[in-house]
Amino acid sequence: MTHAIEADNLQKTFKGKRPVRALDGVSFAVEEGTVFGLLGPNGSGKTTAVRILTTILRPDGGAARVLGHDVTKEANLVRTLIGLAGQYAAVDENLTGRENLVMVGRLNHLPGTYVTSRSKELLAEFSLTDAADRPLKTYSGGMRRRLDLAAALVARPTVLFLDEPTTGLDPQSRNDLWEVIEGLVAGGTTVLLTTQYLEEADRLANTLAVIDRGNVIAEGTPAELKANLGATVLEVGMADLNDTDVTRGVLAAVGSHPPIINGKTAEVTVEDGPRAAMEALRSLDQRGVTPATFALREPSLDDVFLALTGRRAEEDELGDNPNPFDDPLLAATETGGQQ
Repeated sequence: MTHAIEADNLQKTFKGKRPVRALDGVSFAVEEGTVFGLLGPNGSGKTTAVRILTTILRPDGGAARVLGHDVTKEANLVRTLIGLAGQYAAVDENLTGRENLVMVGRLNHLPGTYVTSRSKELLAEFSLTDAADRPLKTYSGGMRRRLDLAAALVARPTVLFLDEPTTGLDPQSRNDLWEVIEGLVAGGTTVLLTTQYLEEADRLANTLAVIDRGNVIAEGTPAELKANLGATVLEVGMADLNDTDVTRGVLAAVGSHPPIINGKTAEVTVEDGPRAAMEALRSLDQRGVTPATFALREPSLDDVFLALTGRRAEEDELGDNPNPFDDPLLAATETGGQQ
């Protein structure tokens, strides 16, 4: 199988008063015509990996190729083959939707007649025709994200990088964008998608790599990753936080992985759901603990991430302060402002 994207032992450290090891030997390969998901929390290193693969950043070590071309040695060629839609809309608020697409076409040195027809085609495909001649500042968040993706497609890239493309969108706008991405892949486009939304990764990705603190800690299809956890998740809601230690001990005795405690909810993966549930309920009763809720359910990608990292993908360890290696300004500084 031909690989559209290859990352081989990528390494990147951001220097400063407190150096940050953004990537610590990240490797993966993406097959042509598929969606590959990089799943991880803010600050995990996934955006840094995308910036290296799209020639914005240079790695400190390792190598990366897109369609067989080295992203460092053949950066100019790679840029003609790829499209990139980042976390923040790369469009001009003072221009109309149509003018933004035309501007992108000109920056790519595409013929004027092609740019005109391609812009019209993309505006229709992304349901933006009625708003085509309105200033971007009048667009909703969902419309801006659709235009950003359209801009990344003006030159018909073979490989498309989407860095958290649905961040901040409402559920309907997110679903609309998912349908567009699925249509692109059906037409042969290869997509590398970074996300911290478990539902998004489960729906779109053929293969996933879970990345945390600059390392790939698991890789496989969504089904494979969930299967590795066990058949069922036992979830116990505690009426009182004083029951935490007892509940943790009971679930540890019946589970196939260490239990996860999140507030008043305790979860553990189990191999034999009904038997484990009966045993856990009996043990809790013997210890005088009455659960507020008690349920068995199928594992999700959120359970995968919890089991692998001990926290949810949406959690940001640094709160409102962005991690240095996911900071666009620092990235620009590292490349001398060159993109």
